[in-house]
Amino acid sequence: MFVYYLNNLIRTFPFFLKGLWMTIEVSALSLMIGTVIGFGVGIARNARIPVLNHVLGVYIDFMRGTPFLVQVFIVFFIFPEWGIQLDAFSASILSLSVYAGAYISEIVSGGLDIIPGGQIEAASASGLNWFQRMVHVVMPQAMRPILPPLVGQYVLLIKDSSIVSVIGLTDVTRVGWLTVQRIPEGLMVFGLVGILYFVICYPLIHLSNAFEKRLRLQEFKLG
Repeated sequence: MFVYYLNNLIRTFPFFLKGLWMTIEVSALSLMIGTVIGFGVGIARNARIPVLNHVLGVYIDFMRGTPFLVQVFIVFFIFPEWGIQLDAFSASILSLSVYAGAYISEIVSGGLDIIPGGQIEAASASGLNWFQRMVHVVMPQAMRPILPPLVGQYVLLIKDSSIVSVIGLTDVTRVGWLTVQRIPEGLMVFGLVGILYFVICYPLIHLSNAFEKRLRLQEFKLG
């Protein structure tokens, strides 16, 4: 019986590859958009404008304080009641991007906070405007502590993308759910799903570890 199920699983493998590609596509687009949102919000919060800081704080607290599944349901089921109709693919991108942006903004804000104020004041006294200070002084230094947790957040986002399968997106997780209905070997089917996610995430995990080691080495040399 095991061999029979295994043969059936092998025959459905092309569908898993299609689901894997959908997972990669949704994750990649969400990562790009979420990164833009996260850096924009993180830099805006670092500006310390009271009203703006409060509004952005509400956004971040809501996204971090509510289950991602609920956020997906709001986008896919509640938005149409407000006249915003999105298909599963668009709803997945929007949900993941806004969700990732909240977490990335905290990473960016934390990285910017470690830049000594004296350096910014010196750059301002040198005649650099805000944009020039960010490009030439602040961001080059902030990116070192930002990169390791940022890549780690990318890994978490890819894994969280499995949740959007509940709204009908045919990603690798949904292919697993559909397959297990015909091949009642959950361990075999979702073991394959887990392996496919690992294939996507492992290079990023390795990259995050490399960034962390490099950062610790630089701190050791500076110390």
